[in-house]
Amino acid sequence: MTKISVFTTMTNPEERQDPYKEAINCYRELGDELIIVGDDWPEEFKWDQIGKTFQKGFDECTGDWVIRMDLDYFFHEKDLSRIRTFLNSNSNQPAIAFPQYQFFTPERFQVKTKICVALNKKSFPDIKLNGGGDLCLPTLNNEIILNVSVPQARFPIYQYDSMFRTKEVIKKDRGRFARAWFREFHDWGDRGGDSDDEAFDAWFHMIKSRYRLHTNKIRINSHPIYIKEKLKMLDRDQFGYDAFGLKNNTNRKIKDYLKGYKNRYLD
Repeated sequence: MTKISVFTTMTNPEERQDPYKEAINCYRELGDELIIVGDDWPEEFKWDQIGKTFQKGFDECTGDWVIRMDLDYFFHEKDLSRIRTFLNSNSNQPAIAFPQYQFFTPERFQVKTKICVALNKKSFPDIKLNGGGDLCLPTLNNEIILNVSVPQARFPIYQYDSMFRTKEVIKKDRGRFARAWFREFHDWGDRGGDSDDEAFDAWFHMIKSRYRLHTNKIRINSHPIYIKEKLKMLDRDQFGYDAFGLKNNTNRKIKDYLKGYKNRYLD
């Protein structure tokens, strides 16, 4: 029987308002082993800390397949057995890619990308998590494992981003990550600047541009069972309630809907 390990990073989840209890419930049902790393993550850090922490999680896993999950990633309960079957049928592949449904509010999503989170450690133990612009994508023999070069599962990752966080928590988090980026790359890129306010403003500008592409609709009762009640309890202070006003102030054009359709059904 194939053993599945799941690993995630968790740092001050109560303070950062992560849905960690709900996520852990999902991961325990998904895998045979759960590894949690990141409890020693410093408040201020350098960007390569991300890949190093991911690598630690991968190395500690003892499963045949390793699935890397951020704390805002969930699978639907109806897909868990199908995921296991799909992994079993692709034992000669280094990775499996999954479509990523990105949510800012509970009723809409965008198919953001297809992401390689399931890694075949048994057959490809030399996989590293050090690639791409973020220095944490999976690589094999110093080449990034591309989603187009591996089997693509049809079971989505539900990604809830910062939905359960307040503005103050998001500001602090965006500031930390902006400064970490600067320490590594010596520029601010699209991350604003040194202050939490600058970082938040840059983040919210990005959110505005993406939210108009959230053209796919979903009923709240169709979300994974692990997170459904938490979504129903969102309050006005949390980003996911109305995306800080964007829910009722975003005008979507026909081209946005066409792009959303293409991303979900044709790509």
